[in-house]
Amino acid sequence: GQHGHFQARGEDHHAKVLLDLEDAFSGATRQISLRAPRIDAQGRVVLERRTLNVKIPQGVHAGQVIRLAGQGAPGIGSAPAGDLMLEVRFRPHPRFRVQGRDLHLTLPVAPWEAALGTVVTVDLPQGSVKVRIPEGAQSGRQLRVRGKGIPGAQAGDLLLDIQVVLPSADTARARALYETMARELAFDPRQEGRD
Repeated sequence: GQHGHFQARGEDHHAKVLLDLEDAFSGATRQISLRAPRIDAQGRVVLERRTLNVKIPQGVHAGQVIRLAGQGAPGIGSAPAGDLMLEVRFRPHPRFRVQGRDLHLTLPVAPWEAALGTVVTVDLPQGSVKVRIPEGAQSGRQLRVRGKGIPGAQAGDLLLDIQVVLPSADTARARALYETMARELAFDPRQEGRD
């Protein structure tokens, strides 16, 4: 009978790539090393270490897969190699929590900023944004700034969890101010909501 040449496309390989959150805002080129199988001159499969320069596009998000065509397992015969599929993960960030394309941040505010309302500047991985704290804001309230999360065709949002932080009464002046507030405001936080 006729003997044809056997051909089979190479298998796709899967790997995870760990990025900094800032890479999603500006894009980056990262060098990754991986061990990949290769067929040697004797037809045996051997593992070799390969280093690739990978272009990380702006706007990548956790769970997204970057496909590198032809970087997977070699094909058999003259068939093409498989692809390398890199799943994006972010390293933990000291300030932000990432959820999809949204960024979460705990925003500390002073009692007078929360009571009177103010505008504060929030530093982002790239640039900053001015945010209005509404009058009477309480700890636990969440503010949403649309389009200030991870960039992309559908940019994520910035979600700010307000945390009112009290200054300590460690000086005579601070203590006197708290005592004045206690006398003049007649405020009982445990009474709120019971009326």
